[in-house]
Amino acid sequence: MDQIFKPEVLEQLKRLEEKYVPLGQDLAAYLEGLYHTDFLNYWDYIHLDTLLSLQNPRTTIPDEKIFIMYHQITELYFKLCLEEYRQMGEDKQITSEVLTKRLKRINRYFENLIDSFDVMVDGMDPKQFLQFRMALMPASGFQSVQYRMIEIASTELRNLTDKEKRKALGLQSTQEELMGCIYWKEGATEVSSGAKTLTLIRFEEKYTNHLIQFAREYEHKNVWAVYKQLPEQEQQNPKLIRQMRELDSNVNVNWPLMHYKSAVRYLQRDPEVIAATGGTNWQKYLPPKFQKRIFFPELWTEEELGNWGKGWVEKVLNGDI
Repeated sequence: MDQIFKPEVLEQLKRLEEKYVPLGQDLAAYLEGLYHTDFLNYWDYIHLDTLLSLQNPRTTIPDEKIFIMYHQITELYFKLCLEEYRQMGEDKQITSEVLTKRLKRINRYFENLIDSFDVMVDGMDPKQFLQFRMALMPASGFQSVQYRMIEIASTELRNLTDKEKRKALGLQSTQEELMGCIYWKEGATEVSSGAKTLTLIRFEEKYTNHLIQFAREYEHKNVWAVYKQLPEQEQQNPKLIRQMRELDSNVNVNWPLMHYKSAVRYLQRDPEVIAATGGTNWQKYLPPKFQKRIFFPELWTEEELGNWGKGWVEKVLNGDI
C-alpha cells in the first residue's frame, strides 16, 4: 500500500502528539480545528483595515492627517523600543553581547525616527498647521506615556529628576518621591504664571499611578541597572559603551532637538513666540542644554557633560540644520 503521509508530515504529527498528549489534550480535536481554520491573510494578520481607519482629524484641513499619521508611527516605534527594554530587563542571563545587540536595535529605531522627522518639519504647510493646531488643545506630544516609559526604563529615576530637588530628597528617596520631582513637570507649566497646564494635569490624572508602578518594576531592570549587574570585565566592552552613549545622545539630545527644530519652524515668529498647543514652555523644555537629561553620566567625561547639547540649538535657530 502506498504511504499515505510523507515522512516529514508523520514527523510533525509525532511532535504534535508529544506536545498535546502529556497535557491531556486530544490531538485529533486540534487537527479538526485546524481543518476548519481559514488561511491567514496579511491584511488580517496586521489588522490593516483597522490600522488605516485610525486617522480621525478634528478639522477639514488636509495636512492634519499627516500630523496624526506621523505621531501614530512614532508611537509604534516607541512600542518596538519598549519590547527591547522588556526583554533586556527580564533576561536573567544577559551578556554584554546580548545587551549591545538590543541597545543597537533601540538606537536604530530612534535613528529612523530622527531621520524621518523632516516629515514634521517640512512635510506640512505651516499655515495649515497653525490653523488645525488650535483644534487640538490641550493635547500635546508631551503626553506620550511611552516616551516617559522609555526614559524610566533607561536609567535610575534619580537621573530624571531636577538636580537641586534630587539633593533635597537625599539618597533614601522612594520612587514616588522621585516621580514627584521628575524633570518633565517643569516643561508643562504656564509660561506666564508657572502653574500646571491642563496638558500636565490631564496627563498626571491618567498616568501617574501607571508610571509609578512602571518605575518600581524597572528600578532594578533599567538599562543602567542591567549594565551594572554585568561582570566588571564585560562592562568594559567598548561596543556596549558606544551603544549606551548613542542611546543617551539619541533620546536626550537628537530626538528633543528635532522637536525643537519643528517648534522653531512653526512657532517662532519674531517678535512673537507662539505657545505650544498644550501651553508648554517649549523654549526651555526642549533644548537639552537646559534640561541636561543624561541617562549614563558615568560614561561621559566632565567636558562632555559640561557641553551637553550646546551648539545644536544655535544651528537650529540660524537655519543651518
